[in-house]
Formats: sequence, structure tokens, C-alpha cells
Amino acid sequence: MFEISELKAKTLAELQNVAKSIGLTKTSQLKKLDLVYQILDTQAANPSKAKAAVSPKKENVEKTEKPKRKRVTKKAVASEKVNTEESTAKTEEKNTESVTKERAKPNPRPQKKPVAKKEVKVEDTAKENVAPKKNVVSKKEDKTETKTVNQPNKPQHNRNNNQPNNKQKNNNRDKNSNRNNGNKSNNRYRDPDFEFDGIIESEGVLEMMPDGYGFLRSSDYNYLSSPDDIYVSQSQIKLFGLKTGDTVRGNVRPPKEGEKYFPLIRVSKINGLNPNIVRDRVSFEHLTPLFPQEKFNLAEKGSSLSTRIIDLFSPIGKGQRGMIVAQPKTGKTMLLKDVANAIAANHPEVYQIVLLIDERPEEVTDMKRNVRGEVVASTFDEPADKHVKVANIVLEKAKRLVECGHDVVILLDSITRLARAYNTVAPASGKILSGGIDANALHKPKRFFGAARNIENGGSLTIIATALTETGSKMDEVIFEEFKGTGNMELQLDRNISNRRIYPAIDLIKSSTRRDDLLLDAQTVQRMWVLRKYLADMNPIEAMEFINDRIKFSKNNEEFLISMNG
Repeated sequence: MFEISELKAKTLAELQNVAKSIGLTKTSQLKKLDLVYQILDTQAANPSKAKAAVSPKKENVEKTEKPKRKRVTKKAVASEKVNTEESTAKTEEKNTESVTKERAKPNPRPQKKPVAKKEVKVEDTAKENVAPKKNVVSKKEDKTETKTVNQPNKPQHNRNNNQPNNKQKNNNRDKNSNRNNGNKSNNRYRDPDFEFDGIIESEGVLEMMPDGYGFLRSSDYNYLSSPDDIYVSQSQIKLFGLKTGDTVRGNVRPPKEGEKYFPLIRVSKINGLNPNIVRDRVSFEHLTPLFPQEKFNLAEKGSSLSTRIIDLFSPIGKGQRGMIVAQPKTGKTMLLKDVANAIAANHPEVYQIVLLIDERPEEVTDMKRNVRGEVVASTFDEPADKHVKVANIVLEKAKRLVECGHDVVILLDSITRLARAYNTVAPASGKILSGGIDANALHKPKRFFGAARNIENGGSLTIIATALTETGSKMDEVIFEEFKGTGNMELQLDRNISNRRIYPAIDLIKSSTRRDDLLLDAQTVQRMWVLRKYLADMNPIEAMEFINDRIKFSKNNEEFLISMNG
């Protein structure tokens, strides 16, 4: 009968032989400890077989254990070394001859082991614990290798005999590693058949963060934070010289595990141009502003009675800073819509943005459905900081497009509500103007309105904004007074005309454009002077009725001006 301590002291190969002798099968894949417990279970069930197996083994155990307990003198050690050298040489020769046979046999025959030192056994057990699933042949070969390492005073012929043995051992290792790799490749997760990187192309307006990176905001969400945001890294921003407001088009990839956003992987266009061209652009603040010199044709395709009158009395040029001054319920929103559609029909090269601040939601829907252009809105039920954020990103986008040579038109409704929003958000400076306006609050809306300009040898930014008057609010009056002298085109609407249901309700005498001689030809300027002198003696209602009747019966403005001679 075996005890657990005796079994644990044995090597794995010895345990497999013991298991075979007591009738156990399929033990080659078991670990050492599992095999020990299986042997103990088997001998408990069949003690007769275990006794038969123990009787020859005990003698060997006693033989191997006796030299360990004795104190060996120097002479005995020397003689023992010689014996071990001879025995290892014999076992190596036997191993080299029987390697080919042992490969085919899963369970080789047990061979008598030479007496080894304690150090060798420790190394064997360590190897068994590290890799218990190696076959028996590799175990024996590893043993012989460790013995040769521990015996430096070995004769030369033993070293030569080891060489073919090492080759055989390397071949076995290669085969085992190939089998293991084959199993790993079968069990490995198969790569997906589809590659999604770079197949999605998206576009957005860049908003820079204080940390240096940025996000491409979507126009579907009015350039505010949304699930469609695309992450732009700091290195990409530096590489292409990107700024807040740049319209970037490029390829994105799906977010990996742990990522929140779709990252931008390749930039194809910046503001509609090649990235190499955009990198060397001049900043908007350093561009030279000029008076508008090219007029928008509002009286041709898609024109209405309103746009034809505007085209004559207060023409709008590229780079105009215009203001529509109106009382409530005078039709300023409808007038803005007509101007937007006329510009879109006659000037497809112009990028048009309709910016609605603090507007009614139904007006926003109506504008989106009836205007050919980008509509960005912030309704009155949203906080003031959202109005300010939307206005800032739209202005920055327009500036970046102008830097790249594009013509941009912003139709703002209304600048009075935008100034109110800036006044709400601005930190208190301690100095309050009449109407409850902070002294520093009007700087940013003035900067917005003042960005409109015609650029020398470049693009242009046109802003047509509506301003409220006579609302009964002192604040609105102060805001209008601050903006009154900043524009270079003014179109005044009269409530008395709209009350009579005469549209457009334009006060023709008070409406005009600065330096309109740069926009109109000399003959048209001369005839407009004559017409204005004639209308100066009339009140606003009579003047509007007179012009309405004459323009209705003419096909275009040229025909109307020719008819003045009669």
C-alpha cells in the first residue's frame, strides 16, 4: 500500500508507471497531484492489486533512499560521481536509440532510474509543476540535460553524444509547439468580416475646447452638444491650423471600447477647400475691409414686389451691414424671408445662414420650410446662454468661410433680442445704463454686427439684422440707439402703412444705403434722385401707394425707370 507522502516524492513518470501497474488507464493528461489522488482511490478500492505493485517497488525506494541518509566521505563522493557519469552515459545512449520508438508510444515502458542527487529531484518537480502536460519523452530528456549541467568534469565523448539527443529534443519541442499553436488558432476569436474605419464621411463645425482638442458640431442640433459630435485631436488641430468655426469634412471611424465619440481619422476638406490651402490663410482681423461694390440682384429670378422696391431704394451689396428697423407686426419676418429667397435664387455661390434668436417655434418651422438656406435657431423657451452660444458659433463659422474667399450672408432676427441675451449673460460691471443695460453688455453684439464687411481681393460677409423700435421698452430704445449709426444700409418699416394692409410697409423716404453709387449704374442713380425728390413731398403712406401702383404694372425695374420719362 502506498502512502501519500511516498507518492508525492515520486516524479510524474514514476507515478504513471505505478498507475499502469495497478490498472489505471488514460493517465497521460493528468497533473501530478490528480494522479496521486487517483492512485490512492484505486488502491483503497482494490488493495490486492496495490500490494502486488508495492512489493517490487519498495526495494527500489529503499535503495534510492539509503544513500541520502548516510554521510558520505570525500572518497565515496568521488566514486559516486564516476558511477553516476557512467550511468548517465548509458541512459543517454539508450535514449538516443529509443527516441523514435517512444514517439509512437503514448505510455513508454518504465526504466530503472540512476541514483540522482537531491538537487536534480527538486528541478524535476519544479519542471513538472510548470508544464505538467508534456509527454514522457520530453521529461526524460530534460532530466538528462539537467544532469549534464550539474556535472562539469564530464569527458568529451559525453558532450558529443548529447548533440543528436538535443536535436531530437528540439524536434519534439517544435512538434509540440506546432500542435499547441494549431489548437490556439482554432480556438482564437475570428476577425470580423467588415471593416468600418473610414467608410463614414461626415461634416461639422469645429468648436475648440480650452484643453486644445475640439468637436465637430452638427447643424442638425444648431451647433450645440449632441450625439453626432465628432472628436478632433489636438495634433490634427495643430497640423491643419484649425480654428473655432472651421467647417471640416472628413472620414470617421466607430468608437472603440471605452470611447464616447466618433473620432476623425482623415480630413478631406476644410471650408470647401484643400487642407493645404487653408493652412496658409490670413486671419479675419487682418483682412482689409472696403465698401460694398457688387450688388445682390433681388429684382430678377424669384423676385417679389418687396424685393424689387428694396433693390431700387436701398440696394444690398456683398459685404453690406444692413438693418431693418421695424415696429411689431409690420411684416419684417416676411420681408426677411423674401430677401433670403431672392438671394438664394439669383446668387447660388453665396452661403446663406438665417439666424433666429429668441424666436417663436412656429416661425422657426415656417422659415426652415420656405427658405433655401441654412436655418439656425434658438427659440424663446431656451436660456439666454444658449442664444449667445449659437450666435457665437454662427459668427465664427462665417468668419472662417470669409477667410477662405467665400461670400456669406447672415440674416439675423433680431439683433435686439440678441443684445438682451448678451446683457443677461454678461457679468455685472457695476455701471448700468438707462433701461437696465450693463455698460459692457453691448460690446459683443456690436462685434457681431460689425463683422460684416467686404474684403479686398477676397470674400465678403453680409449681415442684414432686424431691430425693434417703439415696443414700449426703454431697453429696446437704448439698444437701437447704440446700433443706429453702425450700419451702412437702413430699411425702415412704418406701422401706419401696415395698418392699412399695404405691404411692404416700407418708409421709402427714410430708407437708404450709404454709397449706393458704387452699387448702381450712373443712369439709375440719376433717376432715383429725381424719384426721391418727387416722393419727398408725400407722406409715407402716399409714397408707398404711388410706388406700388407703378411697379405692379411693369415687368422689371428697368421698365419702371424708363416709364418715368412719360
